[in-house]
Amino acid sequence: MLFNSYEFIFLFLPITFFIYFYLNKQHLTELSKGFLVFASLFFYSWWNVAYLPLILVSMLFNYSLGGQLARYEQKRRCCSKRNLLSVGIVANLALLGYFKYSDFFIENFNLLTGGSLSLLHLALPLAISFYTFQQIAYLVDSYRSETKEYDFLNYAVFVTFFPQLIAGPIVHHKEMMPQFATLRNKVINYHNIALGLFIFSMGLFKKVAIADTFAIWATEGFDVATKLEMIEAWATSLSYTFQLYFDFSGYTDMAIGLALLFNITLPINFNSPYKALSIQSFWRRWHITLSRFLKDYLYIPLGGNRKGELRTYLNLFATFLLGGIWHGAGWTFVFWGALHGIALMVHRAWQKLGITLPALLAWFITFNFVNIAWVFFRAKEWSDAIKVLHGMFAGALIFPAALESRLDFLKPLGITFGGWINGIHGDFYTILWLICGFVVVVGMKNSMQWRDQFKPTMLHMLATVLFLLSIFILYRKSEFIYFNF
Repeated sequence: MLFNSYEFIFLFLPITFFIYFYLNKQHLTELSKGFLVFASLFFYSWWNVAYLPLILVSMLFNYSLGGQLARYEQKRRCCSKRNLLSVGIVANLALLGYFKYSDFFIENFNLLTGGSLSLLHLALPLAISFYTFQQIAYLVDSYRSETKEYDFLNYAVFVTFFPQLIAGPIVHHKEMMPQFATLRNKVINYHNIALGLFIFSMGLFKKVAIADTFAIWATEGFDVATKLEMIEAWATSLSYTFQLYFDFSGYTDMAIGLALLFNITLPINFNSPYKALSIQSFWRRWHITLSRFLKDYLYIPLGGNRKGELRTYLNLFATFLLGGIWHGAGWTFVFWGALHGIALMVHRAWQKLGITLPALLAWFITFNFVNIAWVFFRAKEWSDAIKVLHGMFAGALIFPAALESRLDFLKPLGITFGGWINGIHGDFYTILWLICGFVVVVGMKNSMQWRDQFKPTMLHMLATVLFLLSIFILYRKSEFIYFNF
């Protein structure tokens, strides 16, 4: 079920909200948690009920193993605690790998050996990447004796809570369960309702009004056009750069807003990443909970920066290479992760030199690196990435025919005039949208800053008009990009 759908907004959400708080009002707290788990699993199954047993088995396995790790010292064991944790991590990664990477490995095996193994053509279970990472974090925290909640119903609420189930934020057990246990959170909070609807409305508007508009030009450029001129190629790459931002940050805003309706505070996942002045700063602002996971459960266990400079560079590269693989089963994702790993290595080496770039230049370099790297993230095939990059840096420069009389002196430089962005079905408004995209992501406050300044005043409540405007364009229903990961 999509957040940006009529059935979710007008049926699922209000029914779940009122039943949940009604049960709490009747002091049926365990039943209310059970209902929330049921509702969340119904929300998940709406996509494909065939994968419901998969998430249930995953939860039972990880809950049982987490309990064993947390109470390991209470009785003798047949294997070490570390080995028990290793079994859990390997089992989770094997499940993720089977569904997400089987065909990728088979394709490359056939390519290398000349074999003819048949592809499995497995559909990727919704949210498997997110709930797998979330439960791996739970196992590690249990191994470190940092978990204190071993009731399965509470664990099921932690894993399945529908606002964050499908695409995050990736949350920790210790930051969620105390909130569900707090008595005041079981009572309707009208301030949280107003704030939640305010944040949800911004996220919905980001998705259906902004991201889905940029998606039109990005799709034309990447998937339809066979050749791109320079302006068309830059419009294509920037359209995807903004589409991805408004799509995923929109989803996160909607998740945070929905959780607030239930008096639950989810962690911030975006903090104006396109304002970053370095690639390190970008990753501290973009998909913050994934960056936190990669740092805490991969980079630091690999040794972090504690084992010498060379090892630090290798750890940085390995962390982001694996981060790229997590996003998708394809060499373009691997290359995208490698690019960011190399960029982090270069950034660290640059810091050692002690040279500081002017802020505008630092932003320009960082943004353009991110924008160019997104080309590989978006491209379905290498040829699509090469097509866009070739257009960006070697394509013909065509200006609008209406400017020919004024800019005729540019013709000796190889500049022509005519249909300048027809190849992606763009026009003057495409450029206007791109300019507005820059203004919003670089020059304006982000939604979390608006959240922190929120007061239930008429001015803020009028902002929910964005929600009403979004309702009228829900007919062009589309999935969130991160559903694919």
